[in-house]
Amino acid sequence: MGQRNYLVDGVSCAGKTTVATELERRGHHVVHGDRVLAYQGDPVTGSPLPGHRHEHHVWDVDRVRAIVADDGVPATWFCGGSRNHARFGDLFDEVFVLELDRATLLERLDQRPADEYGASPEQRDVVLRAYATRADLPDGTPVDATRPVEEVVDDLLRRAGQAQAK
Repeated sequence: MGQRNYLVDGVSCAGKTTVATELERRGHHVVHGDRVLAYQGDPVTGSPLPGHRHEHHVWDVDRVRAIVADDGVPATWFCGGSRNHARFGDLFDEVFVLELDRATLLERLDQRPADEYGASPEQRDVVLRAYATRADLPDGTPVDATRPVEEVVDDLLRRAGQAQAK
């Protein structure tokens, strides 16, 4: 829904939702991908699948395309992760990948509420495997996500050439 469209991705606990919330607080147009676009599906075909598996966490590609095609606002920030990012990554003006060190990731996993992904021992193992392999991440501009969220968002906006929401 923007004249320019940005994707903010990263492993679980990197801060995607926190960044989205701060961007919204500042008046920017944000799509919470994990809340609005995500479902359980085949990463290649998009066909819905039962259950809840990390590797089946995908975004609705048609919805991503429709939002990107609507240029009613200056910029839209898509924040979240999906296993099918390769099917729509080329739609974005820039892809940012939130980066953090293992110690920070472990600290954030320890603080994860029981009802959020990454809290259970099995999910934690998946997150740590994804962190180690980077297999689930798109290619993009790395952004240090160990800093306070205000600094991370300032950095993202600077890199995107946007000081203020319009």
